[in-house]
Amino acid sequence: MKQARVEAQRAVSTYTFSAVEARKLAGEAVPMDASAAGEGKLALTLRKPIGIVGAISPFNFPLNLVAHKIAPALAAGCPVVLKPASATPLSALFLASLEEEAGLPGGWINVVSGSAPAIGDAIVEDERVKLITFTGSGAVGWGIAERAHRKRVKLELGNATPAIVCHDAPPDTAAKLAANAFSFAGQSCISVQRIFVMTDAWDDFLAEFVPKVEALRLGDPADDATDVGPLIDENERDRVLGWIHESKGEVLTGGTLDDDGLIRPTVIASPAVEDKVQCEEVFGPVVTLTRTSSLDDAIEQANATRYGLQAAIFSRDIRTCLEAASRLEFGGVMVNEAPTFRADQMPYGGVKASGNTKEGPAWTVREMTEERLVVLQL
Repeated sequence: MKQARVEAQRAVSTYTFSAVEARKLAGEAVPMDASAAGEGKLALTLRKPIGIVGAISPFNFPLNLVAHKIAPALAAGCPVVLKPASATPLSALFLASLEEEAGLPGGWINVVSGSAPAIGDAIVEDERVKLITFTGSGAVGWGIAERAHRKRVKLELGNATPAIVCHDAPPDTAAKLAANAFSFAGQSCISVQRIFVMTDAWDDFLAEFVPKVEALRLGDPADDATDVGPLIDENERDRVLGWIHESKGEVLTGGTLDDDGLIRPTVIASPAVEDKVQCEEVFGPVVTLTRTSSLDDAIEQANATRYGLQAAIFSRDIRTCLEAASRLEFGGVMVNEAPTFRADQMPYGGVKASGNTKEGPAWTVREMTEERLVVLQL
C-alpha cells in the first residue's frame, strides 16, 4: 500500500513533466549559410505528431507506467490505443475516465482490455498505428519489433540487475539494498537481483544484509506495515520457487513459503553462473550474493548477462565509481544508490536485450513526433 501511494504521486509527476514538454516542443533553425548551396535560404524544422500510438503496458506498475505511455503521447499530439495488462486493467480505465473528466475530447484515449494476443495482433497489424510503445517481457517485445518492421517500435524490457559493493561502500549500503531488492516482491525490472561483494567487505556485508532481509515484513499488500507482498499469480510463484530450488548456491534465508503461501524473501550465496537466478530475470523476491576479488572481476560478472537496463556501484572513491560507470554495459548506472532508483523526468532505458529506447517525458515526446524540414527562399 505504501508503495502504491508513491506510485500515484509519481504518476502526477509524469503528467506534470509531460505538460512541460508539450510547451517546449519545437523544431530547430538550420544554418543554411554554412554552405554555398544554402546561401539566400532560411531553413527550420517542425515537430509533427507521428500519429496513432499503440501502447502496451505491464501489470507491475499499473498506473505510472500507463501514465508514461499516455501523457507523452498527448503532449506530442498523438491519440492512443492502450492495451493494459490483463491482470491489472482497472488503473488504466480509471486514468482514462479522469482524462475525459478533465476535458479530453473523445477518441484521444482508447483503452482496450482483454486477450493479449488478439489485441496485440491488431495493434501490430493495423497500418493506422504508427508507433508502438511496449513495456514487458523481452520475448514479446522483440517479437513485436520483428513483426512491425514498418512501424516505430520502442521497447522497455527486463534486466538481471547487478550492484557492486566495494570495501569502502557507504555504511547504509546493506540496508538500502535489502529494502530495494524486495520492494514490489521483486516484481520490478530494476529490482536488485545480483550483488557482487568485494572479499574485504564480504563478512561485514553478510552480517548486516541478511538480518535486514529477515526483518522485512511479509504479508497482506493492503496493510501499510507490509514490506513484501505476493507475486502476481500462483504460476509465477511456482516458477520462482523452482528457480530457487534449482540453484546450486547456498540459501542463507528464505526459499520457502509462509503460512499464507507467500515466498519468503530469499538470499542465495555463491550461485553457479548458469543458475537461472543468476543469469535470467527472476522477477521475484530473490537476491544472489557473489564474492568477488577485484573491481575488474565484479564488472566482468555484472556484464555477463544479455540484459543491460540499470546497475549500481557502491564506493566512496569517485575514481572507482566513474570507472564502473564507464565500463558497466547498462543504460543507467547508479552511484551509492540502489539500481532500483528511477525519477520520472530522467532518461530511462536499457541496451542489449533490455530495450531500444529512453523513457522519460522529454525523450518519449520527441520519439512520438516526426521532424519536418521547411526551406524558405529569401
